[in-house]
Amino acid sequence: VQLQASGGGAVQPGDSLTLSCAASGRTSDIFAMGWFRQAPGKEREWVTAILWNEGNTYYADSVKGRFTISRDNAKNTVYLQMNSLKPEDTAVYYCVASNSRRVIATRKYDYWGQGTQVTVSS
Repeated sequence: VQLQASGGGAVQPGDSLTLSCAASGRTSDIFAMGWFRQAPGKEREWVTAILWNEGNTYYADSVKGRFTISRDNAKNTVYLQMNSLKPEDTAVYYCVASNSRRVIATRKYDYWGQGTQVTVSS
């Protein structure tokens, strides 16, 4: 599975931004997709996940109520709608995918995209 993320950019606090992640290859094996992020000088942080077939969604407390993950199975694409952005959301965002049914518990993803920068600053 190959993942191509896009949509990052520089915005002001309170703005919105949508990231996209297109999957290619053996997409029929995907069980879940999601996003991680890594801010400068900080450890990589899990942000959100979605079950590819069922559509169940999961969020980190830090983004719950502000971020929404969704998917378009026909386009093999996952989206991350980010609203009410804060400076602390500044990070490189990585799209991830996994074939494992245990991934929601383990958060150990098999496939990673290249990362897209999101900068929130006034």
